[in-house]
Amino acid sequence: MDVAHCYLDGNADAVEFCPHDSYQHVLAASTYTLQEGDCPSRSGSISLFNVNANMGRLDLFHRVDTTGIFDIKWSPVGGSNVGSLLAQADADGFLRTYSLEDSSDGAEGSFLKEINGVKISSSMCLCLDWNPSATSITVGLSDGSVSIVSVLESQIEIQQQWKGHDFELWATSFDIHQPQLVYSGSDDCKFSCWDLRDSPSKLAFQNIKAHKMGVCCIVKSPNDPNTVLTGCYDEHLRVWDVRSISKPVNETSICLGGGVWRIKPHPILLDIVLAACMHNGFAVVKIEGDNTEVIETYSKHDSLAYGADWQKCESNQEGKNKSFVVATCSFYDRLLRIWMPQSDITT
Repeated sequence: MDVAHCYLDGNADAVEFCPHDSYQHVLAASTYTLQEGDCPSRSGSISLFNVNANMGRLDLFHRVDTTGIFDIKWSPVGGSNVGSLLAQADADGFLRTYSLEDSSDGAEGSFLKEINGVKISSSMCLCLDWNPSATSITVGLSDGSVSIVSVLESQIEIQQQWKGHDFELWATSFDIHQPQLVYSGSDDCKFSCWDLRDSPSKLAFQNIKAHKMGVCCIVKSPNDPNTVLTGCYDEHLRVWDVRSISKPVNETSICLGGGVWRIKPHPILLDIVLAACMHNGFAVVKIEGDNTEVIETYSKHDSLAYGADWQKCESNQEGKNKSFVVATCSFYDRLLRIWMPQSDITT
């Protein structure tokens, strides 16, 4: 069910609901726009919206103009850093962090205050992920490098950086159950895992055969310490068993009909994920053992499906069963949509 939509000021590539209790109504959306010409430049922005699905509201209340952004992520709940932090990976090679601050106007008057920024590389920062304690961020770079950055007391400092891949690194993430491990994936079709206890980091495994094209996203299941999900340009979502960390097993896969750019596990339901499928819209997928199936598709975007996220709280509509709210965005048409899946995903 469609709730609301709007158009952003640039090409839309990421949407992230804030997971922290006081701000679960806050949605951040980022943009990346290449200005071509004799002196090409990359511009971007982060827009904050107040989302109230019950009222059908999507209200912009703050925007930060910046360079072109490839990825944004809110700090995890329960991290050691105080407050709600948003990290940005951008085309100028910077990692920036912002704090979500309250103004005297209350929640809708909240704003992002830049806390710190550091130039990671002369290459572009393409992706990022927080560790569970919100003390470190892993960053993937366009030259194939992985960077591990400490985020302590508002200070950002590069801890490690190494060449992990041959081409652009579009995916990097911490193992939330074993945060000494970091996964990475690249246009070189390699899916890798690194052990941070060694410096430089030691390669725990590298699979070079399963993905037939570049690896776009890697997500550890928040509920199952043995499961990792990968998305690929070859249109497949793959489910991995990593109990044997040196040799993970590709348990099952499903073709989603478009390059799988993002995978977002459901915040409550253990076996449901949301996928952004580039040329084939968005899909709600149920993963239950060896049985993986698409239970709903959403195709009301006319451009590359890039950004997707679940709101971290439920929408309680009077006289209806509890619903879950989704935000999605598409690139060239600059479209941001809020909607609710219609399938019964609670069973």
